[in-house]
Amino acid sequence: MRDIAVFSGSAHPELAAEICANLGVPLLPVEVDRFANDCLQVQLQANCRERDVFLIQPLVKPVQENLVELLLMLDAARGASAARTTVVMPHYSYARSDKKDAPRISIGARLVADLMVTAGASRVLAMTLHSPQVHGFFSIPVDHLHALHELARHFRQYDLSQTTVVSPDLGNAKEAAHFARLLGTRVAAGAKQRYADDRVEITSIIGDIAGRDVIVLDDEIARGSTVLELLDRLREIGPRSIRVACTHGLFADGALSRIGSQDDVLEIVCTNTVPIPLAERTEKLRVLSIAPALAETVRRIHNGESVSSLFEPV
Repeated sequence: MRDIAVFSGSAHPELAAEICANLGVPLLPVEVDRFANDCLQVQLQANCRERDVFLIQPLVKPVQENLVELLLMLDAARGASAARTTVVMPHYSYARSDKKDAPRISIGARLVADLMVTAGASRVLAMTLHSPQVHGFFSIPVDHLHALHELARHFRQYDLSQTTVVSPDLGNAKEAAHFARLLGTRVAAGAKQRYADDRVEITSIIGDIAGRDVIVLDDEIARGSTVLELLDRLREIGPRSIRVACTHGLFADGALSRIGSQDDVLEIVCTNTVPIPLAERTEKLRVLSIAPALAETVRRIHNGESVSSLFEPV
């Protein structure tokens, strides 16, 4: 592919390398230095002039370090006369700060979007944003992908004749319904109320659960408090089996081991939008790659082809 330049920040170089392998282009080097006063400096070590530049950087822990690194990469690409600079952001952690639900609270999703545009982003490629309105916080084009097709391909290996897809809350019910249509299954949703970042209550579940194979679907799992609360409510109804799936497997504070230790959870499925250390993985974890989907989207953006056609039913 001519005139394309792909760089990766420090957040997830393994995913960037896999994307480049699918594209058939080299992953170009980036040098990140830290001065004595703790400031970062970034240098893109390949020609960017009049090239289509793609910067791959999910906003994962340490989020602030990776964000500043991304902003500096954007500034470097703009200063190097890139023709267009696209941020490939498989996980946008600030997307959860998407509304003013308390007095005098910041809306981080919009602020960080503005920062990226100011730093020089021409376009953003994102994967499963926390809520649809985050797309509108950007004043530049956003290609918003989802991983439902990748998850569906995995679950089609099972007998789905008695399966129900369950969303932990009504906010994710639309995505769960879409996923259920891909699988040809029923859908259900929990009624959730959040009291703190690590404390939620699910008062009821709407849908057919008893004696059925359940797939719990969420956009991301961080501390796992929502999933564990949902499992307690499901057990009161009596499903036949339980599997857990999400796009972003953050698994903070031992969430993966807590969910994996539940005897009735047969499997935990996520994608590689964020890095999951090998030492933290369990026997029940299945990590699916979204690199082919991201690579195909990058190719289509570069060639000016349709991206929406990637979401046609399969």
